[in-house]
Amino acid sequence: MTHVSPVAPPAPAGTWVYLPQADTHLLAEVLEESLPTHGAQVLDMCTGTGVLALLAARHGARVTAVDVSSEAVATARLNASTAKLPVHVVRGDLFAPVANRRFDLILSNPPYVPAPESRPPTAGRSVAWDAGLDGRALLDRICADAPPLLRPAGTLLLVHSALSRPTRTLAQLRSHGLTARVQRRRRIPFGPVLRARAEWLRSRGLVAPEESMEELVVIRAERTR
Repeated sequence: MTHVSPVAPPAPAGTWVYLPQADTHLLAEVLEESLPTHGAQVLDMCTGTGVLALLAARHGARVTAVDVSSEAVATARLNASTAKLPVHVVRGDLFAPVANRRFDLILSNPPYVPAPESRPPTAGRSVAWDAGLDGRALLDRICADAPPLLRPAGTLLLVHSALSRPTRTLAQLRSHGLTARVQRRRRIPFGPVLRARAEWLRSRGLVAPEESMEELVVIRAERTR
């Protein structure tokens, strides 16, 4: 089992960045079981603190990390500098900064929590987790835009909640010519965000009346041709 540590050093004063939590740890476990080869081109999409990017870089990968949050970019850069790891961190809207590149491995822990608002927020802390009514505002874009950026035999590792319909993720990735399967599942107690909107989730039929556990999934998709 991996030992993913919280951000160190802390984020710059006055900033807020999503810290590694259960979803980050689950994706890191899968990454450590199938580490990229030395020199592999790796993309960490929605990098946050950069912890997954640093994990890949420690094993010799050439890593690019992207986040839409300027605070996350600053924090990931600080952490890479402190760790003395050559991670290239850029700010941008999903794949826009790397549209002309190809990667051996793409990692992503994007916002995926269903929210009462139909459009994802553009400011505030909830930018890090809210993703529209069905939680798929970013997932659908990743499923469409990540496959063309994979090299032959390239792999996508994507983590999200079962509330956000993994079957749809699998179907979309397969429609783009990838093989796709759920590689890891883990049930965890509702965190503060889901507890706060449990009644809304129940009203939408997303959780059972007495449900208080969430299932996380890591999806592995590979280009075979």
